[in-house]
Amino acid sequence: MMRLWGRKSSINVQKVLWCFAELGLEEGKDFERIDAGLHFGKNRTPEFLALNPNGLVPTLEDGNLVLWESNTILRYLRSQYDPSKHFPADIAAQYQSEKWMDWQVGTMWPALRIAFLGLTRTPENERNKEAILKAYQDSNALFSLLDQQLASQNYCSGNSFNIGDIPLALCVSRWILLNQTFPDQTGLRPSLQNIDAWMQRIETGTKYSVVAEKELNIVK
Repeated sequence: MMRLWGRKSSINVQKVLWCFAELGLEEGKDFERIDAGLHFGKNRTPEFLALNPNGLVPTLEDGNLVLWESNTILRYLRSQYDPSKHFPADIAAQYQSEKWMDWQVGTMWPALRIAFLGLTRTPENERNKEAILKAYQDSNALFSLLDQQLASQNYCSGNSFNIGDIPLALCVSRWILLNQTFPDQTGLRPSLQNIDAWMQRIETGTKYSVVAEKELNIVK
């Protein structure tokens, strides 16, 4: 049985849980999950640091293999636990998906993360409101690039749902929720119709509801 370390409210843990769900892998049957991080602690213990010296979640143990970095874990699960090819198997779709996964972690999330942490992890009297506003508006511009891509295809790598859609959709969910919860501090959020249609396809056609975060809370 695989073991996944990480709390359910972490965006990076949610990526893995969503992928598990798409592949039909069940908690308690196919993998064990251990709450770790934030108020759960455990991620700074010698046991955990021996697995992941970064002290971050998620961390996946599969036999003698230990993986961290959430997008790498997604790639591993697709390669090892998708014999029925739930996700597209052709090379073009695979690497179209890969590029958006790298974009999510290297370009888009660094901007949105500033607003997310500033509004959900920082007491109001300590928030840098100018930095939060700028980060959120920078995120708006980045999401417009994804919206352009989705004008000509249903999902990030073509017309079939792929693992690259998982990290992107979870970020879009937070982008929307931040604006709904803190409209005065994020500023305006543009209406991006292609992203809206894509999210609707995801919400009705995948296991998104298994892990989607419906509210933001500073203690999560």
